[in-house]
Amino acid sequence: MTERSGTACWVSVTTDDRQATEAFYGAVLGWSFEGGSPAPEARVATAAGQPVAGLNEAAAARGLPARWTVFFLVEDADKAAELMNERGGTVAVGPVDFGNGRTVLGSDPSGAAFGLWQGSAPPEWSVGAGGAPAELCLRTADPDTALGFYSAVLGWSREPERWPHACLRAGARPGDPDPNARPRWAVTFRAADPGKAAEAAKRHGGTVLAPSSEDVEGASRVTLSDPHGALLTLARP
Repeated sequence: MTERSGTACWVSVTTDDRQATEAFYGAVLGWSFEGGSPAPEARVATAAGQPVAGLNEAAAARGLPARWTVFFLVEDADKAAELMNERGGTVAVGPVDFGNGRTVLGSDPSGAAFGLWQGSAPPEWSVGAGGAPAELCLRTADPDTALGFYSAVLGWSREPERWPHACLRAGARPGDPDPNARPRWAVTFRAADPGKAAEAAKRHGGTVLAPSSEDVEGASRVTLSDPHGALLTLARP
């Protein structure tokens, strides 16, 4: 992957129960886990020996909820954090040193959480390639504000069709009782049989959100929650 500012460079799931989370994703997506990068306390999910995603207990220890977080590469985490605040976003953690880099955790003006990373990115990881996420999509309550925010913070175009490896969808509802309807960065992974994977998720403590739990058989796209509340989508290749 070319290390270019604004590029999605990693995704990570926050959990306060590493063993249960690893068992869940191992059963649902066949991932294996190992330690070491980008910091000794981090865990890395792999598929066919290649890095797919991270598992982060350190963020849970800071009181952050269970969720999938997309990290975007920046040249200067401190400056990007300042821009987040100036443009109506929220900085929850950082900028702090983490492993071999510097990171920020926060949210955009609609409340969609994401992270920033100043440092080296996994060279073999790229959205749409291998076991990495097939798609990243911002679900927002205010597209115009989102376009201005990400343009300022990440240098993205104000034309969403030109966003790097990401899409934008309007209609999210802050505070909605359905977590799938709230503003968020939605992460989609490939699954050969999403319906079968969803059934495995239910057996291991997950919850199917869409389509309904009874209609997952044969589904080509399924959104679910892991046992701790982190949302993800599975889609047929």
